Amino acid sequence: MLRLIPVALTALMLTAFPAAAQKLSLNQISQYLNSIQSAKSPFTQINGDGSISTGTIYIKRPGKARFEYNPPEQALVLAWSGAVYIFDRKVGGQPETYPLSQTPLSIILARNVNLGRAGMVTGHGYDGTATTVTAQDPKRPEYGSIQMKFTGNPVELRQWIITDGNGSKTTVVLGGLQKTSLSNSVFDVNRVAN
Repeated sequence: MLRLIPVALTALMLTAFPAAAQKLSLNQISQYLNSIQSAKSPFTQINGDGSISTGTIYIKRPGKARFEYNPPEQALVLAWSGAVYIFDRKVGGQPETYPLSQTPLSIILARNVNLGRAGMVTGHGYDGTATTVTAQDPKRPEYGSIQMKFTGNPVELRQWIITDGNGSKTTVVLGGLQKTSLSNSVFDVNRVAN
């Protein structure tokens, strides 16, 4: 179930790949991420073992995300109040819990995303279609990294790959991140029925 954390984190930033005009600057990407206050998107997740999961992701910055997986998966992943909670509805009981700061998701959900911060970006490239940025917490590189893909005109997050501290990779592709109004109750761990 731990593999769901990177997958869910990946889903937060990805969508399809339309053409882009040029390489986006780190400042443009930071401004775009900071403009996302509340949004949702369908996502497809490619897990480290090659299996595929689908679902819907909801985000509300700062600090909140919800990954609802479609059947046959029975998982729910929530980022809430500084922690990531992984619920396995098949098993029930208490969720697995991890500090949000120990996941690359914390980079995206931060109150103020600043990809120009020293040591955060370890890669920044352009392949003719999308700008790719690889980032990590410069104070905690052992927690893994996130590689995000963005297109321009307008700037849009399309995909990401989370590499966890063990080197396992999870890819998330968004089906179109749509800004929408979301209540805090969508993310509230205390409202989740086991």
